[in-house]
Amino acid sequence: MNSDDRERLELELAEAQAELLKLQKRLRDKADYGLGEGDPAIVQWEINLALLQKTQDKVQQLKEALENLQAGTYGVCARCGQRIQEERLTIVPQAKRCAACARVVQASRR
Repeated sequence: MNSDDRERLELELAEAQAELLKLQKRLRDKADYGLGEGDPAIVQWEINLALLQKTQDKVQQLKEALENLQAGTYGVCARCGQRIQEERLTIVPQAKRCAACARVVQASRR
């Protein structure tokens, strides 16, 4: 278990959780609008809702990455079993797949 990895993951998790709180506060106030009426604030509310969902996913992935770190499987590709490139983990610390496998999975979703 690498202490640098743990620190990086914990920092990313703390930042994501702080962002989650900000987004939850922003979503408390939803603009009212009726049929045929609109409020530009509703567009921002919907954007914040999408960001909230994305951030919730990131928080969950970071928690899983910390669990994997504890189990000794952090940085191992879930698809091929090879080590995930250090550069990739620096950019996406919650990555579950190496770059090659991530491309394959992404291509199969298209």
